[in-house]
Amino acid sequence: MSVDVSVCHRYGDFTLDVAFKIEQPGVTALFGPSGAGKTSIINAIAGVLRPQHGRIVARDRVLYDTAANICISPRQRRVGYVFQDARLFPHMSVERNLRFGWRRARERAPEPEVRHVIELLELRFLLARRTQGLSGGEKARVALGRALLASPDILLLDEPLAALDTARKNEIFPYLERLRDEARIPILLVSHSLDEVSRLAGHIVILRAGNVVTSGSVFDVLSDLNLPDYTGASPYGAVIGATVAENDTDTGLSTLAFPGGRLVVPLLERAIGEQLRVHVRAEDVMLSLEEPHGISANNILPAIVSGLRATTALHADIRLACGPTAILSRITRASCERLSLKAGMAVFAIVKSVTIATANDGPRHD
Repeated sequence: MSVDVSVCHRYGDFTLDVAFKIEQPGVTALFGPSGAGKTSIINAIAGVLRPQHGRIVARDRVLYDTAANICISPRQRRVGYVFQDARLFPHMSVERNLRFGWRRARERAPEPEVRHVIELLELRFLLARRTQGLSGGEKARVALGRALLASPDILLLDEPLAALDTARKNEIFPYLERLRDEARIPILLVSHSLDEVSRLAGHIVILRAGNVVTSGSVFDVLSDLNLPDYTGASPYGAVIGATVAENDTDTGLSTLAFPGGRLVVPLLERAIGEQLRVHVRAEDVMLSLEEPHGISANNILPAIVSGLRATTALHADIRLACGPTAILSRITRASCERLSLKAGMAVFAIVKSVTIATANDGPRHD
């Protein structure tokens, strides 16, 4: 299932020089600012760009190798590519657009698989329609279906949500999550939104000025104290994989269990045992040396300080271990000094707000 990419290409004053490996199915995000080289990488994988030096291997097939003089044509690479603007054929129905990818596949998917993709993306009632009248979210779903029915070895998504407004993004997110969870192939997602990455990706490759600056699990990288150095932004906070443990209609609260603790959030329309991701912003975590009582916060987590960093002239970022789960807290440097925080200390994390991405109504907060 692995994809191995190592390419070097120079455009004028810009040099793309990257190497990374995708080891498993699911979503790997290429994240970075405009001009970092994200689209150039997936164009090289698709065969649209021929790097001056490099080697690209997808699922044990060498697609490109300058040393061995190998360059498989784009059509023979078995790559599914979904562009930012969908690029559907306006003169064709939705079904003919879908079948275009299917007819061009080296090995056509059997009809049960075609029907599965149509049901996965909820396209059955759109099949007879022309694409001109579709919403942005519907067009994105058709583009995904067309790419999947080409039976690719790898799926490339070039900022598929960038052209959509918030409502349409919330419409398409559940389909991308379903695709991520059911896919048997690697998916490479280009994005400049950490919110998209945190919701969809399992792994992340962060790019800057044509180079890989860090990579790894989304849960580890997004809670890295050095992340602001890579992104130029404030710390993102913790992304936590959790399971719905309890829904209490009397109190209007749900309890989410995660390795290392539990979080209480407003009642969710989610089944017991369902898995989801939550985002805890660093700015929404206060610290106490003693367990607080008589406060309104629902979530107070015992933790151990695992790292500290004076990030700005005013702020310090604290990395906390709640069992195996990392959480970040951004406090003032004055507070850090007053508490005499240091690695290994036991503290209590007071979580003021938790964001849950839901399929029905977008992000929710406690």
